[in-house]
Amino acid sequence: MRLEEGQTAVVTGAASGIGLAMARRFAAGGLNVVLADVEEGPLGEAADELRRDGARVLAEVVDVSERDSVQALAAAAYDAFGAVHVLCNNAGVGSGAEGRMWEHEPNDWKWAFAVNVWGVFHGIQAFVPRMIEGGAPGHVVNTSSGDGGIAPLPTASVYAVTKSAVVTMTESLYAHLRAEDAAVGASVLFPGPHMLRTGLWESHRNRPERYAKQRPRRTPYRSLGQWENAMRAAGHDVEFTPVEEVAQTVVDGIGADRFWMLPDSEHSDRQIRARSQSRLDWANPTYLESFVLDRRSER
Repeated sequence: MRLEEGQTAVVTGAASGIGLAMARRFAAGGLNVVLADVEEGPLGEAADELRRDGARVLAEVVDVSERDSVQALAAAAYDAFGAVHVLCNNAGVGSGAEGRMWEHEPNDWKWAFAVNVWGVFHGIQAFVPRMIEGGAPGHVVNTSSGDGGIAPLPTASVYAVTKSAVVTMTESLYAHLRAEDAAVGASVLFPGPHMLRTGLWESHRNRPERYAKQRPRRTPYRSLGQWENAMRAAGHDVEFTPVEEVAQTVVDGIGADRFWMLPDSEHSDRQIRARSQSRLDWANPTYLESFVLDRRSER
């Protein structure tokens, strides 16, 4: 799909991080941008910034875990701009689950699935039928994570499981769109290859009461900054991928009709090969051994 001035892009989780970087990049290309986020204050600041730069912007407070909220977003976007050409289902949370997988609270799972999985499906259901009916070229980008789609991260098992679900959902979406000969494409995005400065670490600030934890959070790090300082104090190198690079990956991927939006990374390549090879060899997942050894050393 060729991105052109006057088209419209919808981005969820757009008030900060990857979502805001994508919105800025689309706006720089002359697209109308629809910003959706659950945080009203930061959302308004992001919209004001883009408007000052000359962008045509609609900002909507949206809880992607609620179907009606996303349906209302779609109605507002079409009322404002008449069509939607790019949909980025980007909103996501880190559930804050700690400890062993079998110790995670049910609400950790429920909240993560409500946003990371149901949120993506709500976006697909609200926008894709309209995009197909419009007949114009379009594209859907669903944000996954290397933690789920490349190699699972056992230390964040709830998050990794939800992001794995996003990969399969996007593969299914791609196949259905192709079977319908739709002019709409689909991609799955793996940000990276390094850590990103986003609000994911502070997801608990937006955790709804209906998914409240039953016991206090046990993680020693309440923010990305605390984790980074601890890692550097322990002598570890910490690298970050600029969110602007991720946004450019998305724009390039849409233009190339690329399903797998992957960063260039030797580390990611090794993980993908190791995971795939274990299946081909019917072998146990030795690529998880570093986690196993780390946990045994803590006992």
